[in-house]
Amino acid sequence: MRDLPKDLTEDRVVAGLRAFGVTARAVTYAPVGFGDYHWAVDGGDARWFATVADLAHKPHGDTGPLDALRRAMDTAAALAAPFVVAPLRATGGTTVVPLDERYALSVFPYVDGEAGEFGQRLTDDGHDRVLELLADLHRAAPPATTPVAEVSFPGRRDLDAVLREPDEPWTGGPCSAPARDLLASRAEVVRARLAEFDRLAEEVRRDGGPVVVTHGEPHPGNLVLTERGPRLVDWDTVGLAVPERDLAVLPEDRSTRRYAELTGHVPRAAALALYRLRWSLLDVAEFVAWFRAPHSASPDTETAWRGFVETLDHLAG
Repeated sequence: MRDLPKDLTEDRVVAGLRAFGVTARAVTYAPVGFGDYHWAVDGGDARWFATVADLAHKPHGDTGPLDALRRAMDTAAALAAPFVVAPLRATGGTTVVPLDERYALSVFPYVDGEAGEFGQRLTDDGHDRVLELLADLHRAAPPATTPVAEVSFPGRRDLDAVLREPDEPWTGGPCSAPARDLLASRAEVVRARLAEFDRLAEEVRRDGGPVVVTHGEPHPGNLVLTERGPRLVDWDTVGLAVPERDLAVLPEDRSTRRYAELTGHVPRAAALALYRLRWSLLDVAEFVAWFRAPHSASPDTETAWRGFVETLDHLAG
């Protein structure tokens, strides 16, 4: 996310860093990704990466978004594996420090390496190393804090409601009416994909299968390629699920063969299809929420619009 909210100032981040025992000499905003807000922190003899989550856009779980985020960060910290870029613990042992009711801070060691990009195509060797990483993760004993990754996706109920009322006006901002019209033109496609999602979810539930610790989004955009191998960042989506939740973001043929060699588990076609479809439907739900809510013209909004169009085109294809 590149548009930094006006109320999320550098001074607030610096004050939050002190809870982690970090004294910042310099803090530089890093406009990367499309979710949380990030800063590179120079402490003189050490460097860190600070991430501020907007709790209004995080899954709530049973006990609210702050607790859900803490459980995810605590899980990453407890895994203690070389491929995990784990959060620091602040005073009292917490991995997440609230800045106010909306924003919460986590701090990570700064990792030297080449950051990947969403949509990047890995080399065959890079792809195999990521599969080896995932096999190690899936073999790890689940920490007690590990949340269950629900198959259903946030925003499903609201998306169903919007599809039932296609003529209801959207008045959040400049993209509201065009987004409503675009969704209406693809409504039958989205409904069909939702029905397919429900069918696949029932098939996967009925078939059972192993439940393991999954990252949730192990695509190249969440990888840092270091001399010692790839490392995974952004653990807020960690959760207990079938292995295919992670494998679905990788090319299927090579992943299926190699993962089976590494673990003995042959990835199931229905589960892979389920999580690939879930990714797209979750994007649609999030874009619908974005364009129905108050928004203004900005680079972020333009990126969201392109993503909305591309995702609907993908579902139609």
